[in-house]
Amino acid sequence: MSDSDDLFILEDPIFVNKELLEISHLPEEDRIVGRDEEIKQLANAVNPAIFGQSPSNVLLYGKTGTGKSLCAKYVSRQLVDTAAEEGINAAYAYVDCAQDSTETQSVQTIADSVNTDENDIYIPDKGISTATYYKRLWRILDMRYDVVLIILDEIDKLEDDDILMQLSRAGEAGKIEDCKIGVIGISNKIKYKDRMDERVKSSLCEREFVFPPYDANQLNEIMSARSDAFREGVLEDGVIPRAAALAAREHGDARKAIDILRYAGEIAQSSDMKTVPEDFVVQARERAETDRFRELISGSTPHSRYVLQALTILSVDNADNNAEDIGFRTTRVYDVYEEICRQEGSESLSLRRVRDLLKEHAFLDIIEQTRHSGGSAEGSYTEHQLLEDPDVVQQVLEDTIS
Repeated sequence: MSDSDDLFILEDPIFVNKELLEISHLPEEDRIVGRDEEIKQLANAVNPAIFGQSPSNVLLYGKTGTGKSLCAKYVSRQLVDTAAEEGINAAYAYVDCAQDSTETQSVQTIADSVNTDENDIYIPDKGISTATYYKRLWRILDMRYDVVLIILDEIDKLEDDDILMQLSRAGEAGKIEDCKIGVIGISNKIKYKDRMDERVKSSLCEREFVFPPYDANQLNEIMSARSDAFREGVLEDGVIPRAAALAAREHGDARKAIDILRYAGEIAQSSDMKTVPEDFVVQARERAETDRFRELISGSTPHSRYVLQALTILSVDNADNNAEDIGFRTTRVYDVYEEICRQEGSESLSLRRVRDLLKEHAFLDIIEQTRHSGGSAEGSYTEHQLLEDPDVVQQVLEDTIS
């Protein structure tokens, strides 16, 4: 290389604060759009905490990208600040249950989040029993805090209800005496509580709120509030309205809408453009969906992909049936899967193992499973429906299988 300056971009012509377009970025109050009512409802549910009293336990429902986690974090952060003004020691802990799905992982994350150097209590990443993590957590809470909110994001990904039982009944069971606990559970599945233990349900589901998908106007506002991620004058006038309309029509997901905006900027950047034109929005949407799904199935086994390919083939072949929620029985998916294995020269797995692989895809929200009762004649059976765009799935699978 003749000059290292030629290798790197010293001044980004498109972005000035790209962090505003990252999913992990928690915006300030004036950047939270279209969720005033939900924020008020949630704040009302946990309001007793600012006086050191027990907040209500809350379950938040809604599709991905509807602002549930954003609002829960915002309200919790505001509560901690307001409680401090009232002389109350408050804190909140956030657990991503998709990542920390076991009881041990979850309680370790909570204990580590609320721990401080002042407590002189050690919370190791691993190496101690679940019971010991709980004992240390209870000690920290009683020593340090008056009230703590615990956000369990994607609560439906927990392996069991054990940690919910412990948290919701800690005071009643005498595990803690001086600290009050409130739980905010977040789920994409409206029927999640139907599979809860009845004892947990009675104490955890005190308040429930549903977050609807964003409409085009709200998505327009959300993206406009983050437009200063770009240099002034870079975004052409039609970019945000086009991205908002596209996202609202397909899913109403703010995360995906922001992704589209970011990808449009990156496409302009890689094309050495000085502005982001409107026609980059469609390219950005396709790239965002493809990259997101590719990341979702990265590391999956060949047979896991064959099973998904079988369901995708069935979905594409039956796309003209004008049924929005078309599902396919396990045995039908298995028949197509066996044919794919023959074509790939691979020995097929058992039907039972394929059922397990389908459950794994359902866990990742790639597919949806519905249990049906066929009556005494045929018994119960499960249908599987692809939630992802079949064209995106086909494209990614072709790249990974070939």
